[in-house]
Amino acid sequence: MEGNFVYKYPHPAVTTDCVIFGFDGQQLKVLLVERGIEPYKGHWAFPGGFLKMDETADEGALRELKEETGLETAYIEQLGAFSDVKRDPRERVITIAFYALVNITEVKGGDDAADARWFRIDDMPLLAFDHDHILRVAQKRLKEQIHFNPIGFELLPEVFTMPQLQALYEAILEVKFDRRNFSRKLLTLGLLDMADPDQERNGTRTPVLYRFNADKYQEMKQRGFRLEF
Repeated sequence: MEGNFVYKYPHPAVTTDCVIFGFDGQQLKVLLVERGIEPYKGHWAFPGGFLKMDETADEGALRELKEETGLETAYIEQLGAFSDVKRDPRERVITIAFYALVNITEVKGGDDAADARWFRIDDMPLLAFDHDHILRVAQKRLKEQIHFNPIGFELLPEVFTMPQLQALYEAILEVKFDRRNFSRKLLTLGLLDMADPDQERNGTRTPVLYRFNADKYQEMKQRGFRLEF
């Protein structure tokens, strides 16, 4: 006889994985953990783990991220579910992947992770499970979102230089921009404010520092603005 919460259908396990992007001022990076247990012991993977029965996928992803790296972030966005039948050699496992953009900070291995480290996006190790595929999907999402949301600015410090901003957009979109055209485009749109309006009049060679004008961006977005280069 079947009782409450007892079903005749097989139950797949559910995990969460977090693709965490960071930017060091020159290069786009991804946070990985070295697995300390089988399967794929010694391989690199995204922070993640099995979902507990009393938590949402978002809660589980944030918990695993903190346990395995010590990193805390207030915001993650769901990337999608990945359900290839043979993606995990242990059992039938479906993972719900998330991605986030954070300022690069020190991380450390914890829980079942032997180590945690930032890797350049163009120098990634072979990843465990199907994480290579998940990374490609996350990169595609990042390229799409950068045209509609100011995600690039989330990877920068509060004040930044124009070369830093250009390097970030080149890293995400995997293209090269003409320095003058890129600067003219961003300044003409009015999305940037000078951190020190008197700096240019000082006659120094110090790089000009900017801040992102979030109010101006929201105003333009309501009119259907799309950032193109």
